[in-house]
Amino acid sequence: MKTQRKNMIKLLLVDDHPVVREGIKASLKTKKHIRIVGEASDGEEAITLARKLGPDVILMDISMPRMSGIEAAKRLRKSAPESKVLVLTMHDNKEYVLRMTQLGAKGYVFKDASPSELLRAIEAVNAGEVVFAPQASRHILKEYAETAGRSRRSLPSDLSDRERLVLKLIAEGYGTKQIADRLCLNRKTIETYRHRIMVKLDIHSIADLTKYALTTGLVEAK
Repeated sequence: MKTQRKNMIKLLLVDDHPVVREGIKASLKTKKHIRIVGEASDGEEAITLARKLGPDVILMDISMPRMSGIEAAKRLRKSAPESKVLVLTMHDNKEYVLRMTQLGAKGYVFKDASPSELLRAIEAVNAGEVVFAPQASRHILKEYAETAGRSRRSLPSDLSDRERLVLKLIAEGYGTKQIADRLCLNRKTIETYRHRIMVKLDIHSIADLTKYALTTGLVEAK
């Protein structure tokens, strides 16, 4: 029982359409490690429930009445800092993607994602990873490329070849498990590489690692 409780993911659903919430619940009902602790139809309800229920992951839409997901995300940073926001939306919009990223959202997926894709995103965000759909990742990469301008920095020589490769894969949007699978290593090893890279570069977020990889030419915006 202790193991079950430790691995249980408490999920808060936030969407103004009941049919969407019902669909999500139906797709997750057989997943014993996920417990839907509450539902909200707008950002104000989301904040109230997040404070009360302490969810691990808040699966939230952007366009909602009374208070949007953007305003809610801004307030949740203070009122529920331990909860991780995962955006589930139909909006493939650069401004929305960038704003939600700036406000600390840990993932951005679209409503046409399959149930298995949504499940993986919830699990990954709960585990501390950042998960963005390919379309959303492209918006972020292009923005960083544009703001970086033409100036190029050199990668520090004390990064090993393997660390450079891990940095490149991180910047291309791959999660820890995906990188581990590609390099035939375990997740713990990839986490160690990521920590070393952050220490050596004095960079402490995935978003800033991505920006750094762009400004050094390690990856190119697509």
